[in-house]
Amino acid sequence: MRRSELVREIEAVPPFVRPRSELEQVVTPAEAAADLLDTAVRLTGLEGASVTDLGCGTGRLAIGAALVGAGPVVGVDADPAALELAREAARAAGVSVAWHESDVARWTGSSDVVVMNPPFGAQRRHADRPFWDVALDRAHRAVYAFALSDSRTFIARRAVARGARIIETHPVAWSLARTFPHHTHARVPISVDLWAIATGTEP
Repeated sequence: MRRSELVREIEAVPPFVRPRSELEQVVTPAEAAADLLDTAVRLTGLEGASVTDLGCGTGRLAIGAALVGAGPVVGVDADPAALELAREAARAAGVSVAWHESDVARWTGSSDVVVMNPPFGAQRRHADRPFWDVALDRAHRAVYAFALSDSRTFIARRAVARGARIIETHPVAWSLARTFPHHTHARVPISVDLWAIATGTEP
C-alpha cells in the first residue's frame, strides 16, 4: 500500500465523539501514524506479524497495521465507546482486528510487535508508565510508540532495565488540535518522538 493511501485510510478512522480528558483521548495524527507503521515495516517487518495496539482508542494504529499486512491484530482499550467506533472503522476499511475492552495495566496478551500512542501524562502524572511496562514485557520482537520528547531519559532507562535495545528514535510532526475544554488554542505543536525498541534478539 502506498503511503498516501495509508494516510487516507487512517484519516478515515473517526475521532472520539466525547473525548475523555482523564484518559487523554486525543487523535493520533494520520501522518504520524503512517510514519510509525512505515518505520515498523522497515525495521521489523509487519507482514504476517502479530500486532497489539495498546490503548488503541478508535483504532488508527491497529487498523493501519492490518492494512499493511500484519495479522492477527489486536486492539486494547478501556473505553467501550471508543472500541465501538474502532469496530465500525475496521469494517469500513475491510480489515480484521480483534478488539478487547481492558485496562492496559491488566492486559496479559502478547504479540510479535506492540504499537501504541500512550497517554503523555499531561492530565495524570505517570499515566504512561503502565503502557510502557506492558509493552516492553508483552512484545516478543519490538515496540513502536510515541512519547513526549522530554520523556527520553525515562523511556531509555525503562527499556534497558527490561533488556530491550533502542533501535531508533526521531522527532515526528505533531499538532495537537483543541480537544478538551481547558484547551485554549485551536491547534498547538508539541514535541513528540517516535521510538523503535527491539525486545527480542531480532528487531
